[in-house]
Amino acid sequence: MPEYAPLDIPEDGKLTHNITHFARALRKAGLPVGPGRVLVAIEAVAAAGFTQRADFYWTLHAVFVNRPEQRMVFDQVFRLFWRDPRYMEHMMSLMLPSIRGVQEEQAAAAAAKRAAEALLDGADRPQAPEAPQDQREEQVEIDASQTASTTERLRTLDFEQMSTEEAAQARRMLARLSLPVDPVATRRLTADAAGRRPDWRRTLRGAVRTGGEITRIARRKPATRWPNLVVLCDISGSMSQYSRMVLHFVHAVANRQGQGWAKVHAFTFGTRLTNISRHLKNRDVDAALKAAGAQAQDWQGGTRIGACLHSFNRDWSRRVLGQGAVVVLITDGLDRDDAALLGHEMERLHLSARRLIWLNPLLRWDGFAPRAQGIRAMLPHVDSFRAAHSVASLEALAQAISDPGDRGEKARLMAALQAG
Repeated sequence: MPEYAPLDIPEDGKLTHNITHFARALRKAGLPVGPGRVLVAIEAVAAAGFTQRADFYWTLHAVFVNRPEQRMVFDQVFRLFWRDPRYMEHMMSLMLPSIRGVQEEQAAAAAAKRAAEALLDGADRPQAPEAPQDQREEQVEIDASQTASTTERLRTLDFEQMSTEEAAQARRMLARLSLPVDPVATRRLTADAAGRRPDWRRTLRGAVRTGGEITRIARRKPATRWPNLVVLCDISGSMSQYSRMVLHFVHAVANRQGQGWAKVHAFTFGTRLTNISRHLKNRDVDAALKAAGAQAQDWQGGTRIGACLHSFNRDWSRRVLGQGAVVVLITDGLDRDDAALLGHEMERLHLSARRLIWLNPLLRWDGFAPRAQGIRAMLPHVDSFRAAHSVASLEALAQAISDPGDRGEKARLMAALQAG
């Protein structure tokens, strides 16, 4: 924790009011802070006291922070809200346009931006100085290039490094994405004049009408149908930010007509399996995900991938995979349960699906290698292994589905697995 100066607590009895506003800022910055936690925070501060800066910091920290990734956001909001008398100027500087590369988007910068946006909600943002009359045309051209560059940067930016506004823009981009699929040939045959297979039964029935004379040979071809899409999404603590983005994308796919999918089934898993398919039928994405989150009680909890896949294979596999479904599995594969069980259930899932595509956000790292036992157990049983950390990586999912030969990073990682 950084060293803070002694807190300047007002003497007018507004500490409760300030803690409430502080909680609102945390909620706008992305922390799950509800009214219950505000009451607990007020009671905790009353019990612990607030004369020591460290006691006050850690008292609020214990109430409002329950995940490691929330610490940095909490620290930034706390520093700006409670300590720095010039925090408004500091936040204004954070909101000014700046040119940064993807490599510079670290967790600290993202947390600072989210804190600034939360505390500046409703405030006027600083405006750039107006260019002289003879330079305005050139300024317009620069702004256009920066807009295109910003859009491209947002496509490749890691979901976990996005600010609140960037995450909202990314969700709007995901809502416009499509996931087309080709129809699947079945063993059933249907009448078709250009078909390659003769239909002798229909040919002879036609000959009866002409006194036994065969005037033409009826033909048929294999019938086609649209496959199902089954999404298994990990909602454990390490996958929280990525899961929310992926489920926004899945909701858009489920509600877009003309893409070809017969049905879209979605399941979440952490410590247990939850079927959220019916919630995706709600056209309002916020209401749909809110209902799904209320049903999935293990959100941001632990991970038991093997046990959850066993529940799926036992209870749902025959219902949703019987028509040659495509399965998309989103997880980082970090499971400490029995690796043998995980490998067995992955093999069963692979044999039941027409294609099994694994999306793993850990592939965003250049030096990624299959060292974790969960990843080593799962990797041999997937058809394609791809990243899932940005808008661009989810756009590439369409290629993996449309190309039966797509393997993504599987070949490279299998070679590393066999060599190691």
